[in-house]
Amino acid sequence: MKNRATVLCVRDGTILLVARERARWALPGGRIKRAEPAEAAACRELEEETGLIVSRMSYYFQFRGCSTLHHVFVADLPVDAVPEPLNEIARCRWFVPSKIASLSASVPTRGIVELFVRNVTTLGKAAGSDVIDEAIC
Repeated sequence: MKNRATVLCVRDGTILLVARERARWALPGGRIKRAEPAEAAACRELEEETGLIVSRMSYYFQFRGCSTLHHVFVADLPVDAVPEPLNEIARCRWFVPSKIASLSASVPTRGIVELFVRNVTTLGKAAGSDVIDEAIC
């Protein structure tokens, strides 16, 4: 199973998604390199894809896809941070979580956002919760 660092960027009730050219929307992130800490991979991927540099990432939960284990982090973004599509990313956009289910978005993205929203609603917090181990396959 592949390991992926996946980043939830949350601002004013919206979540940042990215997309490659002619591809589905997804949460920022990517493959964790050998011997690379998952948090470092999350920071690196977010910067490579959006130019955003974060001061802190909080590990949130694991999400098992069909072939990928997502290590999901919540980014602590500066209030004035503006994402820009970089490298392979063609689009960056903030979405209200309730709209993400109807987007052309990856299955893991929809599942992770759904769990995040449910957990925040239930627990009343966005970071530092117990690890949730969810699977879609």
